[in-house]
Parts: sequence; structure tokens; C-alpha cells
Amino acid sequence: MSRRKILALISISLFIALSSILLRHLSLTSSPLSFPFQTKSKAKMSSEAKIAIIVGSGLAGLSAASTLVAKGIHVTLLERSPKPGGNSIKASSGINGAPTKFQPGPPFSDLFFYSDTITSSGVVFSSSSGEERRRREKLVGKLVNESSGCIDWLVKKGVDLSCVAQLGGHSFPRTHRGAGKTPPGFSIVSSLVKELKASPLFTIQTGCIVTRVFKEGRKVNRVEFVCEDGEKKELRGPVIVATGGFAGDADGLLATYRPDLARYPSTNDARPGSQPLLTEIGAQLLDMAEVQVHPTAFVDPKDSLSPVKFLAAELLRGEGGLLLSDKGRRFVNEMQTRKVVTDAITALPLGEETPKQWDVQLVLDEGVYKNASSHIDFYIFKGLMHKCTLSELGEEALRTVKQYSLASAGEEEDKLGRTYFGHWELKPDEVSGGSVVYVGGVTPAVHFTMGGVVINEKSEVLDESGAKIEGVWAAGEVVGGMHGGNRLGGSSLLECCVFGRIAGSEVVRYLDQ
Repeated sequence: MSRRKILALISISLFIALSSILLRHLSLTSSPLSFPFQTKSKAKMSSEAKIAIIVGSGLAGLSAASTLVAKGIHVTLLERSPKPGGNSIKASSGINGAPTKFQPGPPFSDLFFYSDTITSSGVVFSSSSGEERRRREKLVGKLVNESSGCIDWLVKKGVDLSCVAQLGGHSFPRTHRGAGKTPPGFSIVSSLVKELKASPLFTIQTGCIVTRVFKEGRKVNRVEFVCEDGEKKELRGPVIVATGGFAGDADGLLATYRPDLARYPSTNDARPGSQPLLTEIGAQLLDMAEVQVHPTAFVDPKDSLSPVKFLAAELLRGEGGLLLSDKGRRFVNEMQTRKVVTDAITALPLGEETPKQWDVQLVLDEGVYKNASSHIDFYIFKGLMHKCTLSELGEEALRTVKQYSLASAGEEEDKLGRTYFGHWELKPDEVSGGSVVYVGGVTPAVHFTMGGVVINEKSEVLDESGAKIEGVWAAGEVVGGMHGGNRLGGSSLLECCVFGRIAGSEVVRYLDQ
């Protein structure tokens, strides 16, 4: 071979090697949430490879995927949106856990998480009986008992959950978030996506809608899906469904089960519910009429009649915020459950008919701001809140805040029964027209659906007879029976983490049989 040919071959080899190094560097250093988000498995699958399918990329799906990949299982995750994260990535108040090292007081001071959850669920839980009652108790028991383990699991993955707040309906501070400016939902989701993206066992396809789950006999063995190219495709393997609720399905499931909520705004983007994927293979439904209307969604002054609202995080009330009617008066204990606060707001005169809106102001002082500044600064940036003085809210509001400050300082009992005031620091003798406050208009909005498919404590989907449907599991908001008539703030992310991990572990066991 001539010297010229040898040099040419060497040049080509060097070019290929350098290109490979460059591509690998770009893959490792790209943002974990850069899009379009289509990853392909980097591991060659043998005909004997263990494969699992996950539908939905919120925290439930990602928790399941992380659990499976850690056990050497190939995972293909299908997500209908262009980006992963679902509603989990938008969660802003935090994730519940008890007992944890971050909670205040001596270790194991918080013994009330189970009872708080049962109390919050209301008559839906208390009126249940027999097998249904036992199944509900097992689900809540699993949710509560695995909560501290989920906090530890996420912290070990590098998620900061060191700040703890007490939200409405809770009798103890147990809702965890980070100390920095990154919201907890984004922090958790981005950490898991980054971890999974680095694994050769993980594949995610976004913009893909699962159109059918197939069952042969009593066993689910594959799914049909359609991506942006319009071509129908199939994947074979056990299936975990983590597709979320139907709070954005205004003309479909929501209209069927809760027609009274027509014209209410929503914190969810419009999209159809996915429970029919599972009812078509015989899954049982439960609590479908139990829809949570969150009491505080921001009314954007720039687009006040938009049917889609941005959630005002519950921690704003938990950290000390109060609610004022259009008359400048408080009308409810802000630390009550979401249902109680929502009912109190909707008892006020209606402000708008389409969408249905009420004139309520959320008011925070400098103490609340210091402890929730990352949230409040973001809301101010979005134009959803503004900084002003009490004089701008009127004389009645000034008197109301003075009364509230007396209760928060312990100088008198709160007439509405509030006993926890978070970090409100404005003292009664300091309240004046010049006192600085942070204010945003809020209204109730459809937020979360407590109803869905029936599962057991192993995340196995059950049919109408209560028997498990082999080969399929469900986790997250697609599930019913966990929260009854009201979900506690902070328990949505927790449910996703707990039952996503359980579903993943059960699929590992299933594939090892």
C-alpha cells in the first residue's frame, strides 16, 4: 500500500474517532430537559432482554422508570406531550413525608399523617365499608408509611428537600421543598430525567399517544401508539400506566362525572383523560365524581378571563398568607382543607360568569415573602402578584390585617379558628397604611381528580370483580381511591413517588418469574 493511501486511511480514522468523542461530549453535557426529547436506547437488546413499557412521564412514570433501570430492566417510556414532566414538573408547594430529619421538633414528633389524610378524605372514606374500606386503608397506609423513604430516595439523588412547611389540612409541618429558587416539582423531575437520560437502558419517545392497551386472556402484553408521523406502532411487554387525571378534560370525562363544574377555570391544559385505556380492558373505576377545585388560582390581570389559570401555591397560605373578600374581610380559616376553603369562596358573590370567578385577594407580609421569595418573585415577574401598601387595599382591609396580626402574635384568639400563622411577622402595633404587603387576585379552579382506576397496594390494576389484571399496573393521578373527597397539598407528588416505585418493583418481580 502506498504512503499516500496509508496517510488517507489514518486521516479518516482520526476524523471518525474525533467525531465520536465530540458527539459523546455533546450528549453528556446537554441540558437534561432539552427538546425535542427523543432518546434511543444505547444498549443492544437481545431477544431475551427484559423490557417494560411506561405510559406517562410525570413523577409516577419517572419513579417507576428509575426503579426498573436500577434493576437492569430496559424501559421504553411513551409521553404524549412534547416535553417530559407532566403536571409533576409544575408542582410548587412540595412533597409530603413523615417522619423525616428535616421536620421540626424531636424525631418522630409527627404521628398524625395517616389520621390527617383520612380526615381530609371526608365522607367518601368514612362511608365506605367492606373490601373497599380495607383497600382504601391499605393504600393510605402505604402512602404514609413509605413517605419518609421517598424523601430519602430523592435526597440521595441530589434533590434538596430541606425546607418544610405546614399546609392546609395538615396538623404538622411535613411538606418538603428546597431552600433555593428551583420549585420542588422541577427539581425532582429534572434530577430523575438527567439520571435516566444517562442510562443505556432507558428510551423516551415524546409526542406519542397510546391509543390502545391489549389484553390476551387475562394478561396485558402490549400497547399501540401513534407519534407525530401518524404511523401506528406497537410495543410488547408489561405496562405501567401513569398518565395523570382528567381535570383538563372539560368536554369529556369531567363533563360526564361533574357537569356542575362547567365554566370553571382549570389549572390544567385541555386534554382528554386516559382512564378509558384501562376500562377498555376491564379496569374498575372509583370516585370519578370526586374532583378537587383548588381555592387559589391566580387571575392574571393581563388576561383575566382566560379559562386556564396559574396555581397560587398552597404554601403561600401555609407560610402565613390570608384571604380577603372584595369587602376587605377575611371569611375562612386559610389553613382548612382545600375543599373547605373553596366552599367558603364560592359562597361569596360571583364576580364573573364565564369562566366562573370570584373576587378574592391573597395577602402576604414581608415575613411570608422572606420564606417564599422564590415563589413570590416568580409570581411578580409573571404579573400575577404585586407589591403595595395596605392603604391601597382600603380601610376595611387595614382593620382586618390588624386583627389578624393580633391573633398571629398570640394576643387574642383568631375568630375563624386559625392557630398556625407560618412566618407572618407584621406585629399589631406596626400595622399601618404604609405597611408593605404582596397581593394577588385568586379564584377557585379545577385542579386535581381524586377518581380513577382501582388498584391495590401493589399498584396492580383491578377489574370489576376486584381481581388483578395481569401485566398492567397504574400509579399517580390516573388512580382512584387514595384521597377520597379531598387531597392534601403535597400528597400528589408523594403518591406518584410511592406508587411509581412500587409499580416499578412489582414489574421487576413479574419479569423475574
